[in-house]
Formats: sequence, C-alpha cells, structure tokens
Amino acid sequence: MVRLRGAAVLAAAALALSACGSGGGSGSPSPTGTEPRVLKLWHYESADSAMGKAWAEAIKKFEASHPNVTVKFEEKGFEQIQKTASMVLNSDEAPDIMEYNKGNATAGLLSKQGLLTDLSEEVTKRGWDKLLPGGLQTTAKYDDRGVMGSGKWYGVPNYGEFVMVYYNKDLFKKHKVEVPTTFEEFTAALDTFVKAGVTPISNAGAEYPAQQIFYQLALTKAQKPWLEAFQSYKGKVDFHDPEFTYGADTFADWVKKGYLAKNSAGLKAEDMGVAFMNGKFPIMISGSWWYGRFASEIKDFEWGHFLFPGATMSPGSSGNIWVVPEKSENKDLAYDFIDITMSKDIQNLLGNSGGVPVAADPAAITDAKSKELIETFNKLTTADGLAFYPDWPAPGYYDVLVAGVQELINGSKTSAQVLDELAKPYEDNLADIGN
Repeated sequence: MVRLRGAAVLAAAALALSACGSGGGSGSPSPTGTEPRVLKLWHYESADSAMGKAWAEAIKKFEASHPNVTVKFEEKGFEQIQKTASMVLNSDEAPDIMEYNKGNATAGLLSKQGLLTDLSEEVTKRGWDKLLPGGLQTTAKYDDRGVMGSGKWYGVPNYGEFVMVYYNKDLFKKHKVEVPTTFEEFTAALDTFVKAGVTPISNAGAEYPAQQIFYQLALTKAQKPWLEAFQSYKGKVDFHDPEFTYGADTFADWVKKGYLAKNSAGLKAEDMGVAFMNGKFPIMISGSWWYGRFASEIKDFEWGHFLFPGATMSPGSSGNIWVVPEKSENKDLAYDFIDITMSKDIQNLLGNSGGVPVAADPAAITDAKSKELIETFNKLTTADGLAFYPDWPAPGYYDVLVAGVQELINGSKTSAQVLDELAKPYEDNLADIGN
C-alpha cells in the first residue's frame, strides 16, 4: 500500500535540489551502432515551461551523443493522452517513450493492463533509485493491482510539482489587499475584489483546475487519515463526510459569491492561464507547472505566489513520469534519454527555468524566482503536505470530477447530488481491485 508519510522525504534533501547522487546514474549509454534510428518521443509540456525548456535541451544532448539517432518529438495535449493512452499504447502507433500522468487511475491502470515496460532492472543499473529516495518513488512503483507505492518500477519522475495561489501584485496593491495568511483573510480579500466589480479567481471547469480547487477546499478540513483512506484505500471513505461536504458546499458558494465566474464551466486550463497572464484576474489557483511560463511571459505586472491559506496540505507530488511503452521498438534509446533528463546539466536548467528539480546542484540554482518556488515546495514537503490529486484513486475519475464541478458551477445539481456521483465510480473501483 502507499505510504503517504513518505512524502515528507520530498524536502530539500530530495526533490528540492538533492545534493546526493551524480545525476544521470552510473550506467553507460547503450551502444547504438551506426545504422540510422529514430526515437519517437511524446510529451505535453509547453515550450515555455520549465520542463519544456529542459527537455528540449535534453533532446539536443541526446542527439549529440547519439549521432545516428533522430528524435521525432510530438507535443501532445494532456487531455489527448489522458483519454487515448490505453488505446494508443495497445497499437503500433505507440511512441518509444512518453510523459504520462502518475497515479492509480493512469500509470497504475496501464501497468496493470501490461502496456508499460517494467523499468526495475534499468533503474537499479543506472542508479536512478539513488536519485529518487523515499517519497519520490511512490508514484513510480505499482503493484499487481495498479496501486502506487510498491511493486515494480513503471515510471521515472524527474521533477516535483504542487498547487499554489498565484497572485497579481499590481492588482493586490491597487485594491489595497494584503497577502492573506489565514483562510478568513483570504475570503476577505476575495470579497474586496468582488465589491470592486472584479472576479478574483481565474478558473477552468472543463479541465483539471476547478476540481483541484474543490479538492483543496476539502483539504482545509482534512487530516492524514482522511487522505490515506481516499488515496490509499486505507479506511472507509464517506463522500458525505464533513471534508467532502465542505469542499463541495464551499465551491458552490464561491460561485454564488462571485469568487469564481459562472461562465467558467466550459473554460480550459489554457484559457485560465492566459487570462491571468493578461492581467484579467488577480488570483489563479493552480500548479507549479505554470511557474516557468509565467516567468517568461508576464511582462506587464509583478506577480508572486503563496500556499493556500488555512490548509496544511495541498495537491501535489513528484512530477509526471517518463514511461516506456511495452510496444516500444527502441527501449535502449528510451533509457538513455531518461538518463540525460536526470543529469546535472538538465536538472540545473529545469531548476533555473521555474521548475522543481530532483537532482540539481544547489549552488547552480541562481534564478531568484526559481529559488522562491523551491523554498515554498520545501516548506510544504517538510510539513508532509503533499496530498496527491483528486482524480488519482479510480480509472476514469478525472472525467467524473470534471462533470461534477461543472454541475456545481452551473448550479444544475446540489452538492449532495454531485458527491453521490463521485462516490459510485470510486466504490466500483474498490470492488475491482479487491478492497
């Protein structure tokens, strides 16, 4: 079973710039010969994100060290891979290596279906396990039921991530709003913006952002046993308990109060992020995956971030994982590419571009904004505050959550009705895995 307490290991000594290990492991690059070869690579990070920048450089380094190999990179959408992975990986169209979402409902499901390569031997040979101690390994390993935390290695993460509150410093100053430190101060700030005719929070109901806000609200009332029951199946989950009920009721109330726009149900994550970058909203509650892009693209105002006030836990984990499909025709090349993404050069670039690296040189991180991000992540992980994501526990749960929060935004169903909808697929999955 998953040991959530291990998430505390994702502190400064691990995710936030581990000084141990040499990056890239101890294995030598696989012999590639002289015949022309092609490595088919998929990921869904934007070119301006920290991961996009780091992996573009990794591709250059890979091709330089493998002169007979061409990397055929295809950028895929998160939603695209989320919905079609099982079908694509069971066909001749499967890539040789791809970024995939971690968790029981995604990587766990594919591992159980036999669609992912067991990386355990390669992990040990190349020393990746030494670079990914403790809690970092939670989302890389899956047992025979597809449950994360133990079993074989089916993926390799090389960055960390968490959900935070981004804010527009200029708009906060204009409306005389101070950075809140308590939940009461946060809602008072939201009220100030609403009274001034400003919708405070940029939101997207058609994809992951809105469901993460719902989950974050539930987490403000949650303790570790609740989290372990929901994410690790270690105890009974009641979807009408105080935590879930508070999350759903408060989310719906935030729409009624004007904190979240009533027309945000059909918006996508990109719509949300661009609106914030254009200065249309003072606040955006979302993940560190936006951080590097904001640092690159926001030119017209000052911005910052803080952890969600009043919560001891936030959505977050080690980052998405590199997986090698079982049908990959170039597994040796895929392993070499993963090795390069774990090297000091690439990890340092990731860290200085607004990402949270797993194996960078601490002295090499010189960007001030990046240091702020890593310090916040350290604060969260030191408190054992990573709570994973709400869609992880059951296959297909992402779409269930999207539908649920859209109903809360539209007011088409009550909180109790939405929570009933969340309960059924979760309970069906428990029966499927034998819990």
